[in-house]
Amino acid sequence: MKLSWESRLGIVLIFISASIYYIKFLLVGDPENTLNYLLNSLGYLPLNVLLVTLILNRLLANRSKEAKLEKLNIVVGTFFSEVGTWLLTYLSDNDPNLHNLRGDLVNIDRWSDDEFRRVQDKLKSHKYSIQIGTIDIKALHKYLTAKRDFSLRLLENPVLLENESFTNLLRAVFHLTEELEQRGDFSSLPDSDLLHLSVDVERAYHLLVMEWIAYMMYLNRNYPYLFSLAMRTNPFDESACVMVK
Repeated sequence: MKLSWESRLGIVLIFISASIYYIKFLLVGDPENTLNYLLNSLGYLPLNVLLVTLILNRLLANRSKEAKLEKLNIVVGTFFSEVGTWLLTYLSDNDPNLHNLRGDLVNIDRWSDDEFRRVQDKLKSHKYSIQIGTIDIKALHKYLTAKRDFSLRLLENPVLLENESFTNLLRAVFHLTEELEQRGDFSSLPDSDLLHLSVDVERAYHLLVMEWIAYMMYLNRNYPYLFSLAMRTNPFDESACVMVK
């Protein structure tokens, strides 16, 4: 049976340790002292395992998690810069219940993390509906098709494995793009098909809102200058202006 590299390494380390003790015994010739030293070493071994395995490994894991989170949020920020902010603005303008959202998504520049979490919980139960009849489906199709390659490249990014919610958002947007691409003529779609498309749009809209507020909380905590720009282009704030006044 072929041994794994961990097993081979363990055998080699045990052999090296035994060889060192044997050489010490040959040179010093004091079996009692050698045995005493061996027992002392074995007594320290559990503490060494505790230090290395539990404490240092936890510190390294936390550091690695923070680095992955940083890379992930770079990807999220790129998505909103290229696709998400425009799409969120366009879809929210066709949300008949937008007035229920606006009060919670403007003037958030002084929020604490607890306030962000409270709003996140509230947004989960919001009724996300889109008036599909007011949407220019042809224009939406043109925009999403132009961003198709960009969305595909994001899906291929391995860092997304660390965030299921953002991956679901990309899949929802990509699925909506595919649905629209399969329809050649948008002028004569039956009501049943429009209803189907509205479900796909509302799914993407819901995930967009949830991911946007999570990203805003991250920027508010870590990058005030990026958060400032995000607030000056807030898709839910009708009075938002990119110019600093």
